[in-house]
Amino acid sequence: MASIFSSPVIAGNEEISEKKRAEILKTFRNDVTPFLNNYCIECHGKNNRVRQGDVSFANTLKRPGAGEFRKQWQVALSNVKEHAMPPVDAKKQPTDEERKKFVEWIPQVKYLNPKDPGTFIIHRLNKVEYGNTLHDLLGIDPSIAKDLPDEVPGEGYLNTISPLQTEQYLVIANEALNLSLGMKDGPPTSKQKLLFGTTPSSENDWRGAAKKVAYSLARSAYRRPATEEEIAVLLSVYDLSRENKLDYQASLRMVLKAILISPQFLFITPAKEAPANQNIVQLDDYQLASRLSYFLWSTMPDAELSALADLGKLKEPETLRAQVKRMLLDPRSKALFEGFGSQWLGVRGLKDKRFDPVKFPGMTPDLRSAMYEEVWMLFDDIVRNNHSIMNFINSDYTFLNEKLAKIYGLEKNITGPQMQRIQITDSNRGGILGMPGILAMTSFPDRTSAVKRGAWVLEQVLGEHIPPPPANVPTLEKQDKKKVANLTLRQRTELHRTNATCANCHKVMDPIGFGLENFDAIGRWREKDDTGALIDATGELPGGLKFNSPKELKAIIASRKDDIARNLAEKLLAYALSRQIEGYDQIVVDQLLENVSKDGYRMQSMIIEVVVSYPFTHRSIK
Repeated sequence: MASIFSSPVIAGNEEISEKKRAEILKTFRNDVTPFLNNYCIECHGKNNRVRQGDVSFANTLKRPGAGEFRKQWQVALSNVKEHAMPPVDAKKQPTDEERKKFVEWIPQVKYLNPKDPGTFIIHRLNKVEYGNTLHDLLGIDPSIAKDLPDEVPGEGYLNTISPLQTEQYLVIANEALNLSLGMKDGPPTSKQKLLFGTTPSSENDWRGAAKKVAYSLARSAYRRPATEEEIAVLLSVYDLSRENKLDYQASLRMVLKAILISPQFLFITPAKEAPANQNIVQLDDYQLASRLSYFLWSTMPDAELSALADLGKLKEPETLRAQVKRMLLDPRSKALFEGFGSQWLGVRGLKDKRFDPVKFPGMTPDLRSAMYEEVWMLFDDIVRNNHSIMNFINSDYTFLNEKLAKIYGLEKNITGPQMQRIQITDSNRGGILGMPGILAMTSFPDRTSAVKRGAWVLEQVLGEHIPPPPANVPTLEKQDKKKVANLTLRQRTELHRTNATCANCHKVMDPIGFGLENFDAIGRWREKDDTGALIDATGELPGGLKFNSPKELKAIIASRKDDIARNLAEKLLAYALSRQIEGYDQIVVDQLLENVSKDGYRMQSMIIEVVVSYPFTHRSIK
């Protein structure tokens, strides 16, 4: 792993000709392949079994443009550029010219991919989305889904259902119906009457009326009009219920129950089958409405989105842009932070993180809640007011209540539990790098961690890929206590750099973490560490970039605007698509960044560009 602090900005978002693609492949054969064979393959994939560091180029040589090798190429570029690879003790070393050709070729690999929206992930409602959708559909508390298993954190969603989950959905459906159909929506109207209507006076009219109700229920629950085949299935449930002597209303309840456990409800499905002769199609308006609604709100489309889908107007770019702006101003847009922002910034588990109660007795649920709210409120403010994404790094304001103000040393200025917007006068604060919630999540329960904080900045803010540490490297707690007895925490951490395998990562990661060391494990400012030693917050990054304080480190980070923007764009697009970025997506990101850069890298603009992008509005049916 090497730093991007000295990386050039790579441009190039245009569609390229077959001639240009052929030139890229020619350079790959003439320059890149020999480089890999001469300096890399011996340790990384000579026969696809030799893969030191879990890296093999055996298949990469056969399919250099394949999306699954994107991160591998990025790491290779950094390592070769910074002379981290080949290792200094390798028998052969490339010339500067060979390195230059290799480094300059890698950013072009994305152009080997054809225009394609990428792997299409069938979206299954996750735990939060499922609860929210039941709330919007039936008016019940979203917490009804609390017993479903949590989703695995990441960019995508699981798109299968286990037998256990099927049982859970059945139990929740029964509970949801018991709650909803017993509710009054206002005198004297019941929820059941709103959903099912009144029972026709003549039993001969029951089935015809049931069919109309099935169409209405399915349109809402499936988030699109149901097909005749789907209605036939629902009517078979009605018929079976009648055969078992259930009355009209009870039979419709069984129909609704069937809807709530159907794949059409649990998954976002297209309104109609794609033409057999096409590999790529544009999303229909109904599927687009659902993809947009679950991206920004984590729930089903509202009446306005559904109406636009019915009219076939949602896919019009200007209509789509206007809907994004409307939806981001709606309170439901907090779901974008809950689903994306909290994961990106790493505060999702703050309420459950363990802290040493002796050292940090003040880490109460109320304080944790305030820390989390501060991060959300900054995120929301940047989105809602369409500020530049750089406000995440260097905003001169934040949101505090009395408990959180104590962490900032501002308790004299703020009273009460209500979160209030305040101006930041301490230039070491302001932005996510100085937020207590984030600083706490990147610490251990009883102390700070320069490594965790440095890794967080590199990965979550700047988009670096950091490989896992070698298994044989001891943690600080397992170091020889006699040898480190008189060393500061910084000196003990720097021992990792004496290990050649670790040095490359730690030479970038550690200085960043030490630059934030004035903040203790819960984000309070300090001048001395736990041993009483003065904090040394100085550091130097590749390219001779030196700093002496969090303020100066933050300025260096902020100077990497293009890297920050690309990282955020890639993570946001991956979240929207429920999958990792691959292949042609890199060209999409290039175009997206070119567009938002003209608008000052504004957050709403970035979200809109994601929504109108080719991978978001199209699907592959290969």
